[in-house]
Amino acid sequence: MTYDPQNPFAKILRGELPCVRVYEDEATVAIMDIMPQAEGHVLVLTKEPAAEIFDLSADGAAACMRTAQRVAAAVKAALAPEGLVIGQFNGAAAGQTVPHVHFHILPRYEGQALRPHGSVHADTEALNALAARIKAALSKQG
Repeated sequence: MTYDPQNPFAKILRGELPCVRVYEDEATVAIMDIMPQAEGHVLVLTKEPAAEIFDLSADGAAACMRTAQRVAAAVKAALAPEGLVIGQFNGAAAGQTVPHVHFHILPRYEGQALRPHGSVHADTEALNALAARIKAALSKQG
């Protein structure tokens, strides 16, 4: 898959589209999913221009995993889900809808179904409130 520098995540990274940021370091950014499948759905984006994980450098992949682990721990602390799904998709047939490497962090609760992917825009105030809780948990990690 060819990398498209006009994809929504590339635009977010360049500041051309708004987002609700949860975390950022030199290699990654974590944002609230604007069409979450579950309350507290966070995306971890690489800053590298990579469409699929096969295009990502080893350092970039390691950075994504470190950030996914750190943010998932904060989501767990902040929202107390019964479980967490961490997913990463490559290619349309696998469910990838944005051609930019990213990881999904999805809080899960027994008996609560996931919303369909990309179906309903979340309220920005609700996303900001969830992000504040996750950021507070991140700050306690040290």
